[in-house]
Order: sequence, then structure tokens, then C-alpha cells
Amino acid sequence: METSIILVGVVLAATILLMVSSRVRIDLVAILASLALAWLGLITPVEAVSGFASNAVIAMASVMILAYGIDRTGITSRLADVIVRYAGTGERHINATIGVTVGLLSSVMQTVGVAALFLPAVRRIGRQTRIPISRLMMPMGFAAILGGTVSMIASGPLIVLNDLLRQAGAEPFSLFAVTPIGLTLLVAGIALFALAGDRILPKNEEVPYGPTLAEIWGIDHKIWTCTISATSPLVGKTRDEISFSRQYGLDLIAMASNGDITIAPPRSTRFGPGTEIAFLGSKERFERFTAASGCLPAGGQSRLGETLAGEEYGLAELVVRPKASIIGRTPGEIRFRQTYAIEPVIHQHGETDTRAGISTIPLAAGDTIVAFGSWDTLRHFAGHQDLVLVTHPEGESVRPEKGRMAILVFAAAIGLAITGVPLSLALLTGAALCVLTGVLTLDDAYRSVDWKTIVLIAGLIPMGIALEKSGAAAVLSGALTGFLAGAHPLMVMGVVAVLATVLSLIISNVAATVLLVPPVMLLGAGTGTDPRALALLVAVCAMNSFLLPTHQVNALLMGPGGYTPKDYVKAGGVVSVIFIVIAVTLMYLLIR
Repeated sequence: METSIILVGVVLAATILLMVSSRVRIDLVAILASLALAWLGLITPVEAVSGFASNAVIAMASVMILAYGIDRTGITSRLADVIVRYAGTGERHINATIGVTVGLLSSVMQTVGVAALFLPAVRRIGRQTRIPISRLMMPMGFAAILGGTVSMIASGPLIVLNDLLRQAGAEPFSLFAVTPIGLTLLVAGIALFALAGDRILPKNEEVPYGPTLAEIWGIDHKIWTCTISATSPLVGKTRDEISFSRQYGLDLIAMASNGDITIAPPRSTRFGPGTEIAFLGSKERFERFTAASGCLPAGGQSRLGETLAGEEYGLAELVVRPKASIIGRTPGEIRFRQTYAIEPVIHQHGETDTRAGISTIPLAAGDTIVAFGSWDTLRHFAGHQDLVLVTHPEGESVRPEKGRMAILVFAAAIGLAITGVPLSLALLTGAALCVLTGVLTLDDAYRSVDWKTIVLIAGLIPMGIALEKSGAAAVLSGALTGFLAGAHPLMVMGVVAVLATVLSLIISNVAATVLLVPPVMLLGAGTGTDPRALALLVAVCAMNSFLLPTHQVNALLMGPGGYTPKDYVKAGGVVSVIFIVIAVTLMYLLIR
């Protein structure tokens, strides 16, 4: 055996061991591997850094920016709220509805990003329906992973695949070449949990949630809205004259008039007919108020209520800084609402909490104020001279007015790719348009890129080059060819699918794709099986990461769902077998 093959094998073995051990971050392992290959003379210096200029890396970074642009406009958040509202109360229906939505979103967005987005929504559903969260989290996470097989931009392995095919001189796949397989896998996964979820999902009791800020302070954070009628005694009166908190135990947090929303209306605000007002408080107090005031409850049809319940608004804790200019002055004197555009709900001085008449209490250093407002506004207090924000934002600021533009830009990028424009160029053009049209700032674009993933892919691509140049890929494919000589193509595909699945459980799915594609393409040529079909099978089965909590999505949901590795073995084992059967069968029928 040639020395170069032995050296590549040593570097490859060391790379896998370091990734499995988790002693060194996998992105650093990838960089060390490319450096080792260059210093050993197995690849040229230019080849060692060629991954950073590869189509796969550019496409991956660009699709992250595009997906983040859609998320920042609030489209995905509103979609999550719709699911929460209309999914019903039955476990099967909820899991199926969430699975379809999450799976389709994952076909164009990062799987872990979609799972993170829906995690709080699934928690809310669990609370409202009293379904143990362990019965909801895993189906949602698996649907996100399965959705990553629906298009050629849905996951890292599929994006990297086309780059590897170009290196091998083979024709890359079109954007939706994998869609029939991916959609079948997604539908099968959703159907499995709908029909057999009772038998394969863990029956853990609901994981105790960490208390929310509203729960810590004993705030009924339900938002109620109503419209002031023409005959209401509120017409013509100011907020100061009514004193909602003293009379009714309600906190007025916002009002809407002529389409304009005002957060924390000041005391001098005068109410007119047709004005919509929003409160925090209990249902009983709100009903008592509407009965006395003649205001018309909005029910579930309030745009103001939907806006305030979204992720861009929330409660936060603020603390008065030492030597602050507001010490000794009351909120009324400093015109707290008018100055800061947030609504004070609770004032705490020492052990004393005050929930009504806050405007007359002098402020002291160390006092805590729990306030409601937009996170855009609340973030400004992170470095404020008088009040400091001690609660981390629960959501990112959004630009809802840019939602249509974000969708148009994304659709345009996909349209360019469909017409034959190289994927990297099409997606990078879309990413640039996101910035030029104001959907994202340039800083937002940089922040949206998961640089750990980018470095991992860029660092591993040279490994594929070394495997081919050294002849190691030919040796491995020769061994497999000898083992599978005369075997039916289904048998060949089955072995490749199992290899990709096992390797993706040990190292990252991108790494498994990079390492296996070169030898399996040679294997295809040696066994009479379509090399491109085997390469695509590797990239698809690299997403078959359900058996262990090693995939990013599974790792993200393991804690919130209260899962153990045994839970993944039980449910993930069934999904993995079904995945391989469907992927191999459809690949044989459709791609070969």
C-alpha cells in the first residue's frame, strides 16, 4: 500500500476519533485535518483552503442569511402562533399539524433553527392541552430533520453533495431532484407518530418548566383587549382620571387608534370612541371592567392583541442604577411612560411589591421595576445611565413591514437556481438583496451565519480531495466492490445507506457525506450501479440521525423533552429502519 494512502488513513482516523471524543471542537478538528493534509504533502496549499471558496460553503452561508431574513420579519413566528391557535387538543392532530409545518419550513431553512423556533410554541401547546411535552418534542424534532431531505438546499449534506459531484466531474442534481424522496420520508415520519406514537414515544411526565418572568412575579400575563364604545363613560376622560390599576386591578399596556399602536399611553392620554385598549390582568377583573365601562371585548379578533402577544413584546426587569438621576423622584415626576415608552407593572423596593399607584412612589437605587414593552425599546436599557435591563430578550426584534420583500427575495433566489444559475450564485444574490432591500442590516447578515458550520464544511472538503488524490477512495471502493461483486443494486444501495447512517451517528452528517461520496461513486462504477444515485443516497442517509441524540436538533430537544438516550433508541430505531427502506427503494426506482 502506498505511503500516501496510509497517511490519509491516519489523518482520517485521527479526525474521526477527535470528533467522536468531543475533546476538541469539530470545526477546529476540520481545520487541523486540512492543515495536516497540506503539511504532509497530500494536497497542495491551495487545495487545503479551497473549501472556503467552494460552492457548498457560499450556498450554505447564503441560505442561512436568506432564512434569517424571513425569520426576522416575523413570518415564521406568526406561523407558529397560528399552529398554536388552530392545532386543536388531540395529540395526533397536534403532532401531524406541527410535523407538516416544521417539515416544510425545514426544506428551506436550517433544521436546528426551525426546531428552536417551534420549541416555545410546542411548550405552549403542551401547557394548554396538558399533553406531556415528551410526547410533542421528539415528533417535532424528527420532522425538522426529515424536512432537511426535501430539497437540495435543505441541509448541509445535500448542499455539499453537488460540490463533490462537480469535483468528480459528474453532473450536479437539480434543486428538487430529491423532493419525491424527501416528501415521502417526511410523510412517513409524520404518519408513524400519528398512528404509533402511543407505542414508541416515551411516557414521561411533563418536564417541569423553569418559571417565566410573569410566573415569578405572579402576573396574569393574559392580554385582554376591548373597544371603547361611543356611549362609554371613558369617552373624553384621561388615563389619570380613570386609574385602571386602582379601580379594576388592570394594567393598561397599550392602545390603538386609527391603526396607530401606542405602548404605555401617558397619564394625559384622552380616550375617544373606537379606541382599542389592551390590559394585563385576570379574566374576572377584565369582565368587571367591561361591564362597568360599556367597552366591547374584542375576543379573538383583535389585531392589537395578536401584536402584543407576539415575540416582539414582553415583560422585563429593570433595576435603578446607583447614582442614577431618577433616584428620589417618582415615575410620575419623570413621566416614566412618556420618557421610556414602557409600562411599569410592578415596583419592588426591598421586600415590598407595589402594583397600583406606582407613579407616586419615589425611586431608590436597587429598586426593581417589572415593565411591559417592545424588545426593541427594552434593549436600549442594556447600557442606560439610570435603568439597567436584567432580563434577556425573549425574542428578536422583527421587521414585519419587510415580510413580503423577504419572501420575494427568497423566491427570486430559488427561481434563479431553478433556471440553471449556479446555486451559490443564485443564493448569494438573494442574500445581497436581503441587505440592499432593508430586510436585514449587514451586521444582521454576518450574525445570521453559523460560522462553526461554515468552517466545518470548508475544513472537511480538502479531505475528500485527499481521498481521491491518494487513491484511498479507490482502495475503499475496491474492497466494497469485491464484497458486493455480483450483488443486486438494491443490495449495494442498502449497504451504502447503512454505512452513511452509522457514520453520521459517529461524526457530523456533513463529514460523513464528504468522506463517503468519493468511494461510493467508484463503488457504483465497479458494481454497475449509478454513481450519482449512490452519492445522493449518502447525502440523504447522512440525515438519518434519529437513533442517538447526536444530531443538533436531538441535542437541542433532549433537555426540554426530558429524554434519555434510551428514548431515542426506541423511537429513533423505528424511524431509522423506515428511513433506510424508503430511501433505498425510491432511489432505486427514481434515480438509478
